[in-house]
Amino acid sequence: MAEPKPDRSPPRRVGVREFRANLGDVLRQARQGQSFLVTSRDEVVAEIHPPSRPAQRRREPGALRGRIRMAPDFDTLPPELLAAMEGEEG
Repeated sequence: MAEPKPDRSPPRRVGVREFRANLGDVLRQARQGQSFLVTSRDEVVAEIHPPSRPAQRRREPGALRGRIRMAPDFDTLPPELLAAMEGEEG
């Protein structure tokens, strides 16, 4: 998906009722670069704008293959800890 171009126009003012009634449309427009000021009785209560940086891409399985190493004893418990977990006295 192409990165949206920032809209240089001033934020559009939208009342709370209109915002609630058209939430999907407002969010779609924000994704495209439009900013909004949500107002209640002429007081700004929220700002809606596109993210300041692009959303992170999904992680790709196997992307770090060969770049992470585990210690040879990674899954070996020390004997005293294993005994404590099994209820044995050391």
